[in-house]
Amino acid sequence: MAMAQTTRTVPERLSKWKRVEMPFSSTGLSAREIQMVGKLVDACRSLDEIFWRQSDSAGFDLHRTTSDQSLKRLLGIMGSRWDLLDENRPFVGEPMPPGHDLYPHGLTHAQIDQYVAQHPEDRAAIYNPYTVVKWRGGRLIGTPYHEEYKALLDPAARALREAADLSGDPAFAGFLRLRAAALLTSDYYQSDLAWLDLKNPKFDVIFAPYETYLDDLLGVKTSYGAAVLVRNEAESRKLAVYEKYVPEIQDALPLDPADRPSKRGHVTPMEVMDAPYRAGDLLHGYQAVADNLPNDPRIHQQKGSKKIFFKNFMDARVRYVILPVAQRLMVPAQAAKATGEGYLAGTLLHEISHELGPEFARVNGKRVDINEAIGPAYSGLEEAKADVTGMFGLKWLVDHGALPAARLEEYYASYLAGLFRSLRFGEGEAHGRAETLEFNYLYENRAITRANGRYAVDYARMPAAIAQLAKELLVTEATGDRARAEAWFAKHGAIPSGLTAALAAAKDIPVDIDPVFSF
Repeated sequence: MAMAQTTRTVPERLSKWKRVEMPFSSTGLSAREIQMVGKLVDACRSLDEIFWRQSDSAGFDLHRTTSDQSLKRLLGIMGSRWDLLDENRPFVGEPMPPGHDLYPHGLTHAQIDQYVAQHPEDRAAIYNPYTVVKWRGGRLIGTPYHEEYKALLDPAARALREAADLSGDPAFAGFLRLRAAALLTSDYYQSDLAWLDLKNPKFDVIFAPYETYLDDLLGVKTSYGAAVLVRNEAESRKLAVYEKYVPEIQDALPLDPADRPSKRGHVTPMEVMDAPYRAGDLLHGYQAVADNLPNDPRIHQQKGSKKIFFKNFMDARVRYVILPVAQRLMVPAQAAKATGEGYLAGTLLHEISHELGPEFARVNGKRVDINEAIGPAYSGLEEAKADVTGMFGLKWLVDHGALPAARLEEYYASYLAGLFRSLRFGEGEAHGRAETLEFNYLYENRAITRANGRYAVDYARMPAAIAQLAKELLVTEATGDRARAEAWFAKHGAIPSGLTAALAAAKDIPVDIDPVFSF
């Protein structure tokens, strides 16, 4: 049954998003390189339409046909008819299915469990991260993405191959051709390995179904995301200090050694890039400023992962959201310590920490993918783990002289400012759920305090509280304890009333940016 639009109007919803120009600078690029970027953008557009069909096909049809420009813009921001800043409530149409359009509407987790118990031969296809689940003749079947979306994947693959022909970098061209082939088989393993082998590329792309944010039913289905990336050389050179110590941070985590396999010998390429174009899950909704990919634990085991930092998006977030919120909600002396550099340091360690900790969960003596073991709570749990383990790692770097001790208070103040940003997403979004849990735990343990309506970090209490919370989240992932994860979100998952009032006082500050590209 359709649900009426909630009381917030479309203009009110749009007011939470700051339109920001993200121009493409062709300065210093050859005509051939500019043409190559154009081909990569063409490929991204095909993936964007696939994302819409995964997220909300009816919303996509409305986006294409509506003459209401405000509604069109809001649909484009969300990639659906559901407002992620309003607990995923509809602003037009029916309620959000927990599996979006990746499963039959109305299908429940309990029904899947019952079906799989009766038809264990169908389990692999249902849980495959690259299938759309459908009813067919009374059976649940998994249709591979490369079949379901073939009409859009064919032109995307062709555009990648054409971009490869224009590239002056043989390794990048080789990767593009491998990724084009992967799109048509849903097997990304070899192309992911080639992607990690790229050495300081001038151009790069994110181009695959990686993240599981659309899947609140099983927590396993991936959605397509894409970004065209141009290297920021000066900023990339600053990453060496972080890259150097990844194995040591892994070894120092408060976790049984059996659950934190060594990262020594793994590659951890890091890139600071400008993103002049994004599509799919990198465009709609929450605007990521960094990514740690691929997510395949087999790749993590064999080689590692790549950390990408979107400098133009980072700068926009800090300027329009982070610093204004800090000035409004934190005590003045600590708000002054929150900086773009401090926030970047926390973001760097957050992305590094997605790769840290356990690679698989131990469930009944078997090795199981963590997201499958944890289920729908996984996305929030993993974001919280990356946040908190990242802050643990930042303190480790300070303690071991890799970063200046004089900046530790800046790092903690910037972390709190970042929490306030994501708390404004609410509990319907993975990062909002994660940082609500973090805030409540740290507040209950007096690592965050409140006085006269403003918040502050207790610098003396914060390290121990962070270490204890990191241990809890890491152990939950290592044991694949779904009930434990769900209990933590039940206990710490609601924004406290005092904070709700404080966040309301900052309602005139944008919650996130709405990028406008040159293409």
